[in-house]
Amino acid sequence: MEATIRQPLNAAQIELLNSVAYLDKEEDLRELKNTLARFFAKLADKELDRLWEEGIINEEVIEQWGHEHMRTPYRQKM
Repeated sequence: MEATIRQPLNAAQIELLNSVAYLDKEEDLRELKNTLARFFAKLADKELDRLWEEGIINEEVIEQWGHEHMRTPYRQKM
């Protein structure tokens, strides 16, 4: 996969790049990925709590989400 950078890296991106330069084991990379996943899950959880407290989402909205079908529509091959 080829990445295209269109803007300068921010401080967080630079810090992560500098940190991962020291990873040389697949196990360390997995641990880093898990740590980042937990970090972003925690951010998402905080945002959901905020939306709930502000009344933007509620049980009814969550129930509606459960019935949504958000699949990508694919064209049939001809």
